Amino acid sequence: MLQQIASYFGYLASLCLVISLVVNNDLKFRWFNSIGCLAFIVYAVFLSAIPVLITNAILLCINIYYLLKIYTKKENFELLEFKRDEKLASKFIDFYWKDINAYFPGFKPERLQGNLNFVVIRDVVIANIFSAALAPNGDAIVALNYTLPKYRDYKVGTFIFEKEKDYLISKGVKRIVYSDVVNKGHIDFLKVSGFVLRNVDGNEWYVKDI
Repeated sequence: MLQQIASYFGYLASLCLVISLVVNNDLKFRWFNSIGCLAFIVYAVFLSAIPVLITNAILLCINIYYLLKIYTKKENFELLEFKRDEKLASKFIDFYWKDINAYFPGFKPERLQGNLNFVVIRDVVIANIFSAALAPNGDAIVALNYTLPKYRDYKVGTFIFEKEKDYLISKGVKRIVYSDVVNKGHIDFLKVSGFVLRNVDGNEWYVKDI
């Protein structure tokens, strides 16, 4: 019986370690790796596999150390507006076009014209590009809100929608609206960031009040 239970933990540990190798940022890697190590520790206890226990206990401590570093690291965020013809923004969009299209398949660079456009700088690196059309009623209808994979730890979203709330209000924004969301990962981001499904003009859109 114990061997059967142990095998389940072994499979869980293996699965988590495999997932940790394919995720796209360090935070996810550390969490999946930690869960895998914990499962291997339980597996080792059931089977009295001391070398496996020692190895994964050490790896778990290493993961915890780096998780603490990630969560306590002081980073510099800055928001910079840009116009439609900004070359650096255009090059950024061109370079990451394939991934952008996976999250915003209806986006075209021409839609930047007349929008509220800005990039988020994270430790002197462009981490995010944002563009929204401003409606007379204060709705900012998002055309693009793309974050680089390595920075998808929700900190950019917190910076835009919480720390830069006064900036958005100064632009006349009363709420952020997503009219078309097709990517599951993006839906998860919206839910974590406080967006909720609401009926807007007969459509179910993701909305966040500012």
